[in-house]
Amino acid sequence: MSVSYPGRVIVLGETDAALVRALKLKLNERLVLDNDPEQRLDPDNPNFGPKMEQAIELFQTRHVDTSGHPLVVDGQVGSLTWEALFGSADAPAVPVIDTATDPFLGAVLAIAGRAADRRVREVPVNSNRGPEVDEFLKRAGSTPGYAWCCAFTYWCFDEAAKAASRSNPMVRTAGCLDHWNRAPSKGARRILAEDAVANPALLRPGMLFVLDKNGVNGHTGFIERVQGGLLHTIEGNTDASGTNEGGGVYRLVRKVSTISKGYIDYSDR
Repeated sequence: MSVSYPGRVIVLGETDAALVRALKLKLNERLVLDNDPEQRLDPDNPNFGPKMEQAIELFQTRHVDTSGHPLVVDGQVGSLTWEALFGSADAPAVPVIDTATDPFLGAVLAIAGRAADRRVREVPVNSNRGPEVDEFLKRAGSTPGYAWCCAFTYWCFDEAAKAASRSNPMVRTAGCLDHWNRAPSKGARRILAEDAVANPALLRPGMLFVLDKNGVNGHTGFIERVQGGLLHTIEGNTDASGTNEGGGVYRLVRKVSTISKGYIDYSDR
C-alpha cells in the first residue's frame, strides 16, 4: 500500500491508521527491527505511541536530509524525515516544485537569477555599496550604505514590471519587517512560518521568505525551488554562510524550519 506525505507533521498520537502502518513498516525496514522482537514496531497496531516515537528519533540520529545535513531529532515526521525514510535520488517522496505558477513571478525570479549568475557583489567589500547595490537601494527609496536584501527584491519586481508595462505590486521599501507588515495593503498573501513547516506544499517559487532577526532587523529573499522541507533561494546582501550582512547575491539552500517570520506571495489568484 502506497501512502503519500500528508502535508503536515506527524506526531505522537497520530490517528491516521494508514499513515502509522506505513511508517512502522518503513522504520522496521530501515532500522532492521524485524530481527529484534523487543524493538520491532507492530504495523497492525494503529497507535503512534512512545515506542514508535523512540524509533523515529533513532532513525533521525542515524540519517541526514537530502542536502546532507543532520535531521532534527524530535520524534516527529515532517517533510525532511519523510523524504529520508521513503525517498531516493531517483524517486523523491516529497514533491519538488521548481517552476513559478504565476508568469509575472516567474519573470521576477528570472531577473533575480541573472543577478546571481553575474555574481553581483559589494564594492568595496563589506560596504553595502557598489554600482548595482546603490541602484537597488535607490530604486527602493533608500540611501547608499543601507542593508539591501529587501531593496534587491524590490528592484527585481520593478525590473519585471517595467518589462511587462505594468505597475510594481511590491511595497516600495528596503525594510524586511516593514515589508512584512505592509504587504497585505498591496494585496499580497502572507503565509506564517509554522504553517509552512507543517505543510511545505503551501510554498511556491517566486514567493519571498522573511526572517525576523531581533524584532527590528530581518532578512529576505526569493524562493527559487521547493524540495519538501528545503528551500533553494536567491538572496541579496548575503553569502555562503546565510548571513544577512553578506556581500553579494547568492543561491543558497535553507530549511523551511529556519524561516522565522513567514512568506509573502504576490501571485495573481
